[in-house]
Amino acid sequence: MTLTRNLLTLVLALPLVVLGNDAMGYIKAGGSPTGAGLFVDGKYIGPAGRFTVAEKYAVEPGRYEVTLKDPRYEDFTTTVEVRPGKTTKIDYKLKKVEPAKPPLGRLRFTGGVSESFLSIASGDTSAVYVNGRFWGHVDEFNNAGGGMLLPPGTYQVRVASPVYGEINQSVTIEANKLTTIPLRK
Repeated sequence: MTLTRNLLTLVLALPLVVLGNDAMGYIKAGGSPTGAGLFVDGKYIGPAGRFTVAEKYAVEPGRYEVTLKDPRYEDFTTTVEVRPGKTTKIDYKLKKVEPAKPPLGRLRFTGGVSESFLSIASGDTSAVYVNGRFWGHVDEFNNAGGGMLLPPGTYQVRVASPVYGEINQSVTIEANKLTTIPLRK
């Protein structure tokens, strides 16, 4: 009886799955810097690309405001129209801002999947915010040689992650020192 019910559920759901895929459109942004955060109507959906390969994100058809953000560059915003079954491509080149002046401290995440380099392939979209501004992706700041360079001071760090949950933490950065935040899985 359970097998019959499961098969019936699967057969009834198939048209929805097929319709769902055909009914979606896609956004793909290519440009520099590759790893800029891609925001659709203010919501972070993932990096524009990883290792120079542009990501493609499914969205419902419609008109959207798309913003690309990277803390080392000025934000770029455009409006796009996404059609069912089609990919809307955005070309961008963000304008550099002046980098922070030394002395700097380094903030890095420890633990979690990213440290083993697997999150890159898994589509992890864990976003990092510093004082409310998008700063990047967990996998950029979760390896022994990585981390973000910040002037000494106290910062509010937030990680919005489907993998690690929501992390909100006040962190004090000291010049020429490493500060770490452990990730929970």
